[in-house]
Amino acid sequence: MTHIHIDQVHKVYASQGREVVALQNIQLSIAQGEFVCLLGPSGCGKSTLLNAVAGFSLPSSGAIRVGDAVVRAPGPDRGMVFQEYALFPWMTVAGNIAFAMEVQDRATRKNPTDIAARVDELLDVFKLRDFRDRFPKDLSGGMRQRVAIARVLAMDSPVMLMDEPFGALDALTRRSLQDELLRIWQRFGKTVLFVTHSIEESIYLADRIIVMTYRPGTIKRDQRVDLPRPRDPADPAFNALKRELGALVMTEQQRHEAQEAV
Repeated sequence: MTHIHIDQVHKVYASQGREVVALQNIQLSIAQGEFVCLLGPSGCGKSTLLNAVAGFSLPSSGAIRVGDAVVRAPGPDRGMVFQEYALFPWMTVAGNIAFAMEVQDRATRKNPTDIAARVDELLDVFKLRDFRDRFPKDLSGGMRQRVAIARVLAMDSPVMLMDEPFGALDALTRRSLQDELLRIWQRFGKTVLFVTHSIEESIYLADRIIVMTYRPGTIKRDQRVDLPRPRDPADPAFNALKRELGALVMTEQQRHEAQEAV
């Protein structure tokens, strides 16, 4: 079943008195429960497309549907995880996780006992129970990102949108959170659209990798990853795909540099 349908999306914006085509004729369908990575160099429109799915910045033309609804604004059916964590510094770990449910409570009148039980569940899932009363400033970058992902899961959004969530982390923490994300994705069955610059990360995580061209952003390749999980970056098949995708991305990076030099 198609969960996200991106239909001939075109995005133009003004920059320094001229029009810039950020996205051009993007046609993409993502199945329910699928993990899809958007891959490409800076300036290829990955985050622009993610923000359009989130409803933060609407397309100039074309349409995006999540389920049966056209995306016209942000909504509770789409949870967003940013690279910068976006936690409330005055709230504890438990308070940050509970916040989304408390906001929803105004409409759904969810029982506070149910909210507390859900927070406890997610604290256990993310191994954060011992840190429930800590504030974000007292946490490492990896733990802050765990809290940010837990907060999105607390909303119970069927779609998770992730904009380079591990990009600022060290290599060991990044791999640990990649494994944790895969475990959570398999447990909760969310549809994930994930932006990354890392070829290895995209192969490690995704069911499909969408390689995008440098501006205007188009789909250069829709690559299905058939490697069995858990995936081993040392595996020859993993590295063969990494070289193949690397050549595609490098071509776009070189095109980017050539255009910047003009």
